[in-house]
Amino acid sequence: MDLQALKGILSTVKDPESGRNVVDTGQVQNLEVQNDSVSFTLELTSHSAPLWDSTIKSTEQTLRQADPTLKHVRIERAIHVRKPVPLGQLGVTAKTVIAVGSGKGGVGKSTIAATLAQGLHRHGCVVGLMDADVYGPSIPHLLGLTGQPQVMERPAVGGQTERKIRPLDWHGMRVMSMGFFVPPEQAVVWRGPMLHGAITQFLRDTDWGDLDYLIIDMPPGTGDIALTLSQLLPLSGAVVVCTPQDVALLDAVKAIAMFRTVKIPILGMVENMSGFACPHCGTHTDIFGCGGAERRAADLSVPFLGRVPINLGIRVNGDEGRLNCVYDDPMVSNSLDSIVLNLVHQIADQVRTSPSLASLPVL
Repeated sequence: MDLQALKGILSTVKDPESGRNVVDTGQVQNLEVQNDSVSFTLELTSHSAPLWDSTIKSTEQTLRQADPTLKHVRIERAIHVRKPVPLGQLGVTAKTVIAVGSGKGGVGKSTIAATLAQGLHRHGCVVGLMDADVYGPSIPHLLGLTGQPQVMERPAVGGQTERKIRPLDWHGMRVMSMGFFVPPEQAVVWRGPMLHGAITQFLRDTDWGDLDYLIIDMPPGTGDIALTLSQLLPLSGAVVVCTPQDVALLDAVKAIAMFRTVKIPILGMVENMSGFACPHCGTHTDIFGCGGAERRAADLSVPFLGRVPINLGIRVNGDEGRLNCVYDDPMVSNSLDSIVLNLVHQIADQVRTSPSLASLPVL
């Protein structure tokens, strides 16, 4: 194999973030060919961090299939820096914006939103988590976050200054919620226009910085916040959370219909509280049933991202504001990480088939 042939083979490898081939995007460096050995550096972005290992492995397989005589393939990994472009009329600098919703309350939507955000962050992505459930913000409690975000001034275009809200930091993630501004015992009694204004301010005036992912925890039901979000910025898609029983699935179907009505793609469904394994005897009991979300997802042609079992640790850690500990429990960490990987694969598949969906420049 010569250098030109190696470049030709690598030009069939797609960047998981942009869907474009890694040669044209300048992500292949230090190419070397010596007899039956090849080596090079493959640069991948932090947005694709959950897929780094699988991308390296599939790239090596592509090379060996193209040239079975290769004995040695050495691929070094490096970070490819690619800044996000401002999204929508508010200029939020996030590469992928995901709404996490449900048709009804009580299905663990906020828990799934927070663990999704944390899972992405653990893999190496730059993540923001926005609690858009203005009437019942639970993200601060789940994460054990207290205090009020500070307002800061920074230079703006034209020599002016602008005021921005600094989100709270949670283990390196940036978090914003109405719960930081309203005491837990105080109710938020607002009509639609005030809701629209609050969501707009959280997106426009928060100093999110450059994000790979912005996860938005939606309020339950099919209210007008989804419409507000669809008008303010282009969402990459929505994840719908439900439990296995029929009454929850009925409402989940309505949530999917709502997202489709406002032109927000459905990235997948998550089945929460899917069975219970007794930690003492190991007996498995489907308290709310099992598999209902997967079957309904198939009926609706929606990807199924995975299921999370009923787990005492999730409940205890969430109640005590230590949701970061759930990934330390092997009984649930594998389920949660599988959902994160399936979600990122789903996003990568979308841009692979239609690179124009990737809202970013390729430099």
